Amino acid sequence: MKFALPALLAPDRQADRVVPPSGFTAQLTLFTAAAMAFLAVFALALSLASGRLADRWASALAGTATIRISAPPEQLDTQVAAVLALLATTPGIDTARALDTEEQRALLEPWFGPDLPVEALPLPRLIELTEARPGYDSEGLRLRLAAEAPGAVLDDHTRWRRPMAQAAERLRLLGALSLILIAGSTAAMITLAANSALSANLPVIRVLRLVGAKDAYIVRAFVRRFTLRALSGAAIGTVLAMTLVALLPRADEAGAFLTGLGFQGFGWLLPLLLPPVVAVLAFAATRAAAFRTLKGLT
Repeated sequence: MKFALPALLAPDRQADRVVPPSGFTAQLTLFTAAAMAFLAVFALALSLASGRLADRWASALAGTATIRISAPPEQLDTQVAAVLALLATTPGIDTARALDTEEQRALLEPWFGPDLPVEALPLPRLIELTEARPGYDSEGLRLRLAAEAPGAVLDDHTRWRRPMAQAAERLRLLGALSLILIAGSTAAMITLAANSALSANLPVIRVLRLVGAKDAYIVRAFVRRFTLRALSGAAIGTVLAMTLVALLPRADEAGAFLTGLGFQGFGWLLPLLLPPVVAVLAFAATRAAAFRTLKGLT
């Protein structure tokens, strides 16, 4: 009663007559496979893109740190010079430089506009540093800063990196969970369609058994029909979804937030796995439903 999946591709007109070539079950199977493949492509695309975005943000912050110096105006330049001298002798630090007034204005412009009078405000001075491999001792640097420049505070972006790394992992997990739910829903809907077709064709199945047809022959007829329907529907849904993903706005059209949405490089090959996966799900679901129905007739 066993048969191979590749054998389903061989045409068998006699077996096909057991299953109606059109009707409600055919439409339901095609629509379900197409819709689920469509959703799976977007779930996969959004999961990969969100993960890349969070990883890019986290990696951009990983190699940099900021020292904020708050002090009375007459002591500010002295503490900046002391901190720069300290950083020049700190192992693991590649470069360090104090941001000038124009750079600080550029940082504040998105929130306060371009006319902010930075010179008239008691803003702290910022020193940007980049670390060299294998990195520096942040706790040791904080202690040295506290001793030589009491107004200096080190921000190594840990509070930014950790949530982003967690967000990347959770987005990937959410994408995987979505794909599992889509696969389960696909199998359930195809099983319902197969059960409906089997129930509608019970008289034909009984006659076939009376004339000597084996259960494997009857099951093959149903499995082949539903597997090919699911494969065709999933291919349609996948192609449509990939086309829409390719038409998403580019970074220069939609802004930095939408940068990288969709697939990149070999990632475009991943959606092509969906139609075969849906076909395998249809094969397994229909086969189990058919054998269960035939067993109930004995």
